[in-house]
Order: sequence, then C-alpha cells, then structure tokens
Amino acid sequence: MVLGLLLARAGVEVTLLEKHADFLRDFRGDTVHPTTLRLLDELGLWERFATLAYSEIHQVTLDVAGREVTMVDFGRLRRQPHPYIAMVPQWDLLNLLAEAAQTEPTFTLRMQTEVTGLLHENGRVAGVRYRDPDGPGELRADLTVACDGRWSIARHEAGLNAREFPVNFDVWWFRLPNDRDAEPTLLPRLGPGRAAIMIPRQGYFQVAYLGRKGTDADMRARGIEAFRRDVVELIPDAADSVQALRTLDDVKHLDVRVNRLRHWSIDGLLCIGDAAHAMSPVGGVGINLAVQDAVAAATILAEPLLQGRLTLRDLAAVQRRRTLPTVVTQTAQRVAHRGLDAILRGKNLSPPAGLGALVARLPWIAAIPAYLVGVGVRPERAPAFARRF
Repeated sequence: MVLGLLLARAGVEVTLLEKHADFLRDFRGDTVHPTTLRLLDELGLWERFATLAYSEIHQVTLDVAGREVTMVDFGRLRRQPHPYIAMVPQWDLLNLLAEAAQTEPTFTLRMQTEVTGLLHENGRVAGVRYRDPDGPGELRADLTVACDGRWSIARHEAGLNAREFPVNFDVWWFRLPNDRDAEPTLLPRLGPGRAAIMIPRQGYFQVAYLGRKGTDADMRARGIEAFRRDVVELIPDAADSVQALRTLDDVKHLDVRVNRLRHWSIDGLLCIGDAAHAMSPVGGVGINLAVQDAVAAATILAEPLLQGRLTLRDLAAVQRRRTLPTVVTQTAQRVAHRGLDAILRGKNLSPPAGLGALVARLPWIAAIPAYLVGVGVRPERAPAFARRF
C-alpha cells in the first residue's frame, strides 16, 4: 500500500490487488515505528493518523532482581519527531493509506481480487493472472511487485529460492483483558521453558507466547485448561484474566520463519517485505523493514517506470540498497534467538542484578536497542515527489 501510494504520487499508473473484501482481519504486526511515523508526517498524513485509536510504547522494561529496569527507551531518539512505537490496528492504517492513495488519479485498488499466478512473455514476467467475483482474468504490467508475504505465490512461481535460517521456537498469539491505567510499556516475561511478551493495547494485552517449534499439536491436545495453567505460571497476574481464553481457537499459532531471497527479482518482477525476507517477530521490526523496502523501491523505480525504461539493473538496485538493513536485522534477531532457545530448553536466564546497576549508571545505553528497533539500519525518507507539507 505504501509503495502504491508513493508511485501514484510520482504519476506512475498503479493497480493494487487485495484478495479480501476489506482489511478487517486479526493482524499481529500492528507496530508502527518512529521512522514510519516520520514517513506519515512527510506524506502529509499525520493529522489523519493522529485521529486513529492507538497506544504509544515509550519503553521496554525487564524485571532485574525484583525491580523494573528500562532496557529500551524510545524517548532517547532525539532526532525522531515521534520517539515511540504506535500500536494501531493495522486495518485502520491500511484504510488511511488506501484513502490517501485513491485521491491520486493513477491509483486503482481492486478488492476481492486474488492473484493466482504470473504471466510470462518473451522471457519476462508481464503481469498476473487473478480471480475476482466475476471469474478469472489477467492484468498486464511493466512491473509486478510481490508483497504477498512469506508464502508468496509470485515468489514461488518465479522460482526464486530463499536461504532458510533455523528457528527453534514458534509464537502463539492471544488477548487478555487489561483495565490498568499504568504507562504502556512492553514487559517481557521469562521462565524456564517459555517466554511471553505482553503488548499493551487499548483495553487489552496482546500476548505473544513463545514455545518450542513443533509443539502446537501437543499443546492443543492437552486442552485449554492446561494452557491456562501454563500462562498463569509464567504471568501470575493473569490468574483472573486468563479465563477470557474460552477455547484454543482464541490462541493463534505463528510458524516463525527467518529467510531471505538470494535474488529479489527477475525481469518484470520484484519481491519486497516478507516476500523477500521473512523476519522473526523479535523486535517487531518486520513491518518497519517492509515499509522501508517500499520507500526505497519507489525512490529508485519511479523515474524509470515513468520513462518506460525499467531494467533488471533497476530492480537489482532495490535489493542492493536494502540488503544491509535486512542482513543486520536478521543477524541481530538470530543472536536474540540463542537466548530464547536456552530459555525454551528449560534454563532460567533471568537478567543478572548487575545489569540493573549498569543501566542505572549509564542510562543512555537504553538508546542503543531503541535505535536498532525504532530506526534501524539505513532508514528511508519519503522521496521529494511524494511529500506533502
């Protein structure tokens, strides 16, 4: 959606295909990072975004020897106009972007239109086959951009191979009621054999419960009562609210993958976001990386698309520009996975007491992970043709 909006503001004819009838689905990637918030500013969309219902995450704390210690402090991102992570329902953000894009005369959004395959012509991708309520059809294009996620149909049909990195955990998502008035903060819960991240939302906690990969079937066979006990053991203050989990249908399983394509493109096709590099949920940075990919792609490709001279070299330039951020972020995630793997093997890796003393003495340390998560490597700025002030 971001890429379509930016290219349309450059005057490029864009058709975006969305297989569902609306955006009202249970997304988990609802984090909007400081660089994306700044992008909304640059696109002239901040006032509309500010009317949405969202919560702000300013800090991430850990329980260190019985006291809460701020390990990540987004407030220290002094150069960001919005130094926090906004937790906003993704359907609201998508609707906002779609409405902005549809004011551009060269943008078309086609809902209930599912891509079923690629069109090939003269050795290149020439568009897509699709199915909509009227039946099958074809749409030809100078460039097809695959933004269809880690199970990308376009990527598969193009024969683009991904390098897979081992991941030993999966995530189960669920909601717990939250009637607290405390300052919203991410509070990881760690225990032998399991971990959880409690993400404060308006009126509820969105909980990411981490366990060993391949155990979903066993967990469901044990039943909802056993799962509730596991949750309370890790999160004692959820003893009452866990009753909100009525059945295991309320618990959604995410098969965590980390991979990236060796080549993001072939002639006529470009993959970005999870279609190019599936990210771990660690740090919640997947949506930010995807948005940054989109901004880079629009910046590089708008002119050659307008001039009708798009080449494979232009597509490769997008990958070159975004490879370093992808590799650095995935490497950091894989390092974090080692600690998680130790916890899930039954070790109790509670932070040492000395860590709290160190952060108290050098509070600026909390800015380092805040920068890596909230800004990242090579943050992108809106191209001049897309800015609205």
